[in-house]
Amino acid sequence: MATAYTPGLKVTNRITHRCRRVLPIPGDVLVGVGDTVNARDVVAQTLMPGDITPVNIANILALPPADVPECMLKSKGDPLEIGEPLARTKGIFGLFKKDCRSKVAGTVESISPVTGQVMIRGEPDPVQVQAYVTGNVIEVIANEGCVIEAEVSFVQGIFGIGGEVFGRIVGACSSHDQELTADLIKPQMKDCIIIGGARMTDQAIRRARDIGAAAVVSGGLDDEDLRDFLGYDLGVAITGSEDLGLTVIITEGFGDIAMAKRTFNLLASREGDDASVNGATQIRAGVMRPEIIIPLSEKEKAREPESSHPDSELKLGRPVRIIRDPHFGLIGEVSDLPAEPQVLESGSKARVLEVKFDSGETVTIPRANVELIEG
Repeated sequence: MATAYTPGLKVTNRITHRCRRVLPIPGDVLVGVGDTVNARDVVAQTLMPGDITPVNIANILALPPADVPECMLKSKGDPLEIGEPLARTKGIFGLFKKDCRSKVAGTVESISPVTGQVMIRGEPDPVQVQAYVTGNVIEVIANEGCVIEAEVSFVQGIFGIGGEVFGRIVGACSSHDQELTADLIKPQMKDCIIIGGARMTDQAIRRARDIGAAAVVSGGLDDEDLRDFLGYDLGVAITGSEDLGLTVIITEGFGDIAMAKRTFNLLASREGDDASVNGATQIRAGVMRPEIIIPLSEKEKAREPESSHPDSELKLGRPVRIIRDPHFGLIGEVSDLPAEPQVLESGSKARVLEVKFDSGETVTIPRANVELIEG
């Protein structure tokens, strides 16, 4: 039989994870190869150029553009404060002079005798890149950043919103199929990564934000609740840049769906540990998944075996999630991989596989309708 591969969702107790952390523009790298870093440590920093503000001196002072350079009180490269005179007319016999004062702070970038405009560059904005993952620096990218490697427990979700956050894992639900409601969110969960079970309600999300939680993770979410929380329809853009005061991740899909037992048990076993979470999601080319990363201590490394399925190869016994109706969201294992395409109910032909559920039921479905759970 030819080897078959399919996209997968990683849910594993232990994996060697590498994280590339780079600046948007060249700057200073603050770490070296071999350094051990904490998730919140700054590993690189730079200054982003400030915004440009045009000032039409010719219009403000009623001058021909060619006369503007002679009226300037500041030269190219000079610093400016808000309210400081930028240019001044010569007046009549030294009297009736008129000033143009700067409305922004910054630096004079250019003075044009053609347009009569002056460009003011705003104050630079500091940009810092944190390690995001607690681990060891294995590579330094000159003037850009570094690559960090760590042994971690790793869980990928289906969809998320919100960016990178850090916090302690705390459970809110007692089982993988318990709905995450607002009454389960407690004030002591402030700054924590809250782990739910099945569908999280709109009220639960708002409650988590109100108490100052870092993130909330659960099995499912109603799309209307998501729209109400965001205040708009999300569409198909890349997520992760939302400024909502909370990162939200669903592990299974939209609707009233319970978190997979395997995922719930993994997260529950790490309660009390610090985690890094990122809700950034992209479902088009260059797929990005939301993720929960939990560093392993030396004791945990000794206890947890390495992942037995490091690749995306479909094999007998591999755990898979069904991603199409009528069995959407169910998890089972591959029990057979017929080599020849089969005729489906629709009349079309496709390569299929058999999936066996915990209940003992076996179904035959197209291979395109499953997603590997890698771990």
